[in-house]
Amino acid sequence: MSRILTYNVRRCLGTDGRLAPARIAEVIASCSPDMVALQELDVGRARSGGIDQAHAIARELGIHHVHFHPALQVMDEKYGDAILSVRPSTLVKAEALPGHSRGPFHEPRGALWASVQTGGHQVQVINTHLGLRGPERLLQIDALLGPDWLGHPACREPVILLGDFNAPPRSRAYRRIAQRLRDAQTLGDLQRPRPTFPARLPMLRLDHVFVSHMVDVMRVECRPN
Repeated sequence: MSRILTYNVRRCLGTDGRLAPARIAEVIASCSPDMVALQELDVGRARSGGIDQAHAIARELGIHHVHFHPALQVMDEKYGDAILSVRPSTLVKAEALPGHSRGPFHEPRGALWASVQTGGHQVQVINTHLGLRGPERLLQIDALLGPDWLGHPACREPVILLGDFNAPPRSRAYRRIAQRLRDAQTLGDLQRPRPTFPARLPMLRLDHVFVSHMVDVMRVECRPN
């Protein structure tokens, strides 16, 4: 049985204002995951001390398979998402997602897809972090559901799509994904789905793990930071 975790690390900035990739790694290690999807990582950014946060966390965890995609890059400074895997994995695709080019809430968004060897299967894992505005999220969901991602011939079951969707269950973006994949929180042993945001007192369910029909969900945990 494999364990998978999704975690928006907010550039490893804790609620106490401290930047600490090692502390993020401790939280991850407490869950003993086989695959980790991370969002909002800094790589080589001055504001975070120039650290490659994706590889720093991986080193703390003893994980050797690391795939990073910069949704935003200015010169050598990068900001984006990663997939870490205890098991052998291959990066299949890492690209930007469509979005609105202007506006106060604009931030480039992307996704990355890794094929992870688990038992006798190759599990297709797609990690993403979607936009803050509803119309933008719908554009991005349509792209992920289209022929370049989930609709690609190589994206065969079992499939896991996860990350920070910025989309509550009643949103159009969530409902559109749920027509194709199943929400893991509704399949596990939870009595009811649990919120994921904000960290200290979660009130909204914005982070999700969606799975294809070949994936059996045995247990779900939501841990506040």
